Amino acid sequence: MANPNKEPRALIEGNPALIVIDIQAGTFVHQNVRAIDHMADYADRMALAKVAIDKARACDIPVIFIQEVHRPDHVDFGRELDGDEDVHCVEDNPNTAIAVEQTGFLPSDYLVPKRRYSAFFGTDFEILLKGLKVDTLLLCGGLTDVCVHYTFVDGHQSDYFCRVIEDCVAGSSENAHEYSLQAMEYLQSGARRSLDEVLTAMDVHQGKTGALAPL
Repeated sequence: MANPNKEPRALIEGNPALIVIDIQAGTFVHQNVRAIDHMADYADRMALAKVAIDKARACDIPVIFIQEVHRPDHVDFGRELDGDEDVHCVEDNPNTAIAVEQTGFLPSDYLVPKRRYSAFFGTDFEILLKGLKVDTLLLCGGLTDVCVHYTFVDGHQSDYFCRVIEDCVAGSSENAHEYSLQAMEYLQSGARRSLDEVLTAMDVHQGKTGALAPL
């Protein structure tokens, strides 16, 4: 339940960016190529993110793709394989590439490779956000309970407004997905948002900024 003493915040505060986390080619093949458990409708939820991506482009909102990638000799996995995950997202595996067809990824798009769960850890992500003068992070992708959650937490601790598009994220299980959404909502009231809410907020933002949608 939201704290009644907190000042309500708009879905988009200041300048937004859509952050597309780890929607990679392996998501859409019929094998466990990432060696990570996924909830049953994971691929469908990842594919739905293209609706948010297309809308962000139309509203002149930056789209930033995050890609988990590891070296072929595995030296950068660190403690990542100490839990339930096996080797995944290796550089020389074609399934590690961004899912171009499902996301509409363009060569000119912003792309931030990462070696750890959080998009902030050991990357130039925050330099890019500062350059774009971003205030609000609109998060989609996977896993809800891993890379989305840790990116959200670091964004929160770096004083960004963080919103997670519930329809366009998916976890390692239904329970893990839901518990992580609850944890993110605990950090920022109003963090959990539906795709429809986000699409509407993008339209409102475009109207306020006077941005022109491309023909």
